[in-house]
Amino acid sequence: MITLPPDYRPSEDEEFMNPLQTEYFRQKLLKWRADLLKEAGDTLASLSEGGIHEADITDRASVETDRALELRTRDRARKLIGKINLALQRVENGTYGYCEETGEPIGLKRLEARPIATLSIEAQEQHERMEKTHRDD
Repeated sequence: MITLPPDYRPSEDEEFMNPLQTEYFRQKLLKWRADLLKEAGDTLASLSEGGIHEADITDRASVETDRALELRTRDRARKLIGKINLALQRVENGTYGYCEETGEPIGLKRLEARPIATLSIEAQEQHERMEKTHRDD
C-alpha cells in the first residue's frame, strides 16, 4: 500500500503513472464514487419520505418536476459510477492513464479534469470528428 504525502499532486517531471500517480488517481476515483453514492443515498431517503402532499396544483407540479430532475441526475450519476468502476479496473490492471486507441499517455491535465477519460485529447478529437461526419450523412 502506498501512502501519499498530504500535499501530493502529480507532476509532468515524474515518470508517467508511477506508483504515486496511480495511487493519487485511485484515491481520487474512490472519493468521487463515494460522494456520488452518498448523494444517491440522500436522494433515495428524500424520495422515500412519502408522496406529494401539496394541495395547490402549481406547488404539486413544481415538486413533481423537481423529483423528475433529481431522478435524471441520479441516473447520470449511476452511469458515471459505472465509468468510475471501469477506471478503477484499469488502475488495477495497469492500463489507467493510457489511451485505449493509441496506447499513448492521456496526460495529467486531462486526467485531473476528467479522471474517467479513456482517450487522449487527439484520439477524442478524432472520435468526435468521425461522429460528426457520420451524423451529417
